[in-house]
Amino acid sequence: MKNVKEKIQALRAFMRSENVAACIIPSTDPHISEYPPAHWKTREWLSGFTGSAGTVVVTLEKAGLWTDSRYFLQAENQLKNSGIELFKTGLPETPDPFDWLASELSPGDCVGIEGAVFAASEVQSFMEIFTEKGLKIRMDFAPYSLIWEDRPTLPDNPAFILPEHFSGKSCREKIKEVTEALKKNNADITILAALDSIAWLFNIRGNDVAYNPVCLSYAVVSEKETVLFIPPEKITEEVAGYLHSQGVVIAHYNKITACIQSFALHRSPFTVLVAPSKINYALYAAIPDSCIKIEMPVHPVDALKSIKNETEIAGIRNAMLKDGVATVKFLMDLEKTLASGEKISETTIAEKLRQYRSEQEYYAGESFGTIAGYGPHGAIVHYGADAESDAEILPEGLLLIDSGAQYFDGTTDLTRTLALGPVSADVKKDYTAILKGLIALSTACFPKGTAGMQLDVLARQFLWQNGTNYLHGTGHGVGHFLNVHEGPQSIRMNYNPATLALGMVTSCEPGIYRSGKYGIRIENLLLTVPYQSTGSGEFYTFETLTLCPIDLKLIDFSLMSPSETDWLNNYHQKIYELLSPFLSEEEKEWVSVLST
Repeated sequence: MKNVKEKIQALRAFMRSENVAACIIPSTDPHISEYPPAHWKTREWLSGFTGSAGTVVVTLEKAGLWTDSRYFLQAENQLKNSGIELFKTGLPETPDPFDWLASELSPGDCVGIEGAVFAASEVQSFMEIFTEKGLKIRMDFAPYSLIWEDRPTLPDNPAFILPEHFSGKSCREKIKEVTEALKKNNADITILAALDSIAWLFNIRGNDVAYNPVCLSYAVVSEKETVLFIPPEKITEEVAGYLHSQGVVIAHYNKITACIQSFALHRSPFTVLVAPSKINYALYAAIPDSCIKIEMPVHPVDALKSIKNETEIAGIRNAMLKDGVATVKFLMDLEKTLASGEKISETTIAEKLRQYRSEQEYYAGESFGTIAGYGPHGAIVHYGADAESDAEILPEGLLLIDSGAQYFDGTTDLTRTLALGPVSADVKKDYTAILKGLIALSTACFPKGTAGMQLDVLARQFLWQNGTNYLHGTGHGVGHFLNVHEGPQSIRMNYNPATLALGMVTSCEPGIYRSGKYGIRIENLLLTVPYQSTGSGEFYTFETLTLCPIDLKLIDFSLMSPSETDWLNNYHQKIYELLSPFLSEEEKEWVSVLST
């Protein structure tokens, strides 16, 4: 098996043979997925970097990888001796990858990309830069099947139907909502490529992507006809029967491009609605020039999907309850294990969490790979333990655990930081600042039309007062038995005009990371709910959905206000009341003592 340097050498040899001076390799697939199937993990295969976000740029002489603050430490470790330079996205001294590439090349040089794995919006952006520099662009540069030995095949797992007692709406009802949105935007048809959007619309789920219960597919929707493009081996009798009953036409996965090109056969003007950030460039470019494109920053399907209906909300609450029971059992187990002197490691923690969650009704797997970071590993934001790094957990220091599960009735995502022994005043100060930020955001009241970026400061303010900060976002949308990361809403410093609507589920996860020492993060999921209506309009607030105790041993209560302490006591009382019917007497006693 080739190492990273050998793989890059093989790629450069092919580039020279094709007169390509540079190529760009993103982390995505033709569906712009955060977690692509193994077949499309080209960036990971080439660079050895396993983080979920990153872009590799290779010239005939240099190579660089751009990734964000979640992966700085991980990337530094995984890129050692690879010949790939790490560029830390978000830092003022870090150049944009496309600007950097343009500065490295000469007018007339050719840049190769695989257009099918880039979002159309991204290609539109960097094409302007390259055109200004006089660079040529080749959109079909994809030699990876030739140089990638034993490249994984496309997944062939069968799809399955998510029953309406979980989804809350039929596929037919959702399609009607989408066609109404098309009418509102004066569009004839729309194209869907994002797998979670398609899964939500058609009430189908699958096992093609790690952690995300989706299956490879495309779709086009119009008032006249809705077509699902999916590999035939995924269609069971149950799936076919349900989709046909909902008026859906089933076509082969590979026919999507031909379908889009056939739009030219319609009488003009024929309008096509797309979200350029959610469709790959190859499909976008296949839309005939005779068509009128209506480009939207947020696809109507994503806007509809983000607002959970009453059935979904009830299911999510139930999933949180089950997850709370599982995590309480895990926390008790961890405490006993450490007290007994039995050996336990970071990977053991992930296994135990899976075990306790798998005992819960409707469990369907993890929603992402568990992050169990002990001591200095907690400072690596998206740390993943492996055979080499797997640290033994001792009854001292801090342990950060970020984990989540998929249940048929909901998706969970929570983070807790635990004190495994005595901690310093500085650690308590850091932890308390994080907790105060979590409480401030969780209890926020805000007018309808507020965007998450307007609330982000609430979670950061106490860190800023201490001269500290974190570089990742504070919150992301969460799907319903779908992707643990979804939009359009987010809570972060970066510009995002998407507003927080009733029924949205969003994470709240402030953190602090002391490199080489420890990391602290606390995360709950929040539901946007009504607060009050006044002469000034409608106001919203948040309901905390997550049911998992917060470690009291890490709190400096002298820094907490009376209202913050009340919130914490009320939160723990809520946990006890909701979880106790499902706990043993010993477990109830443990929660009761922990929550005083």
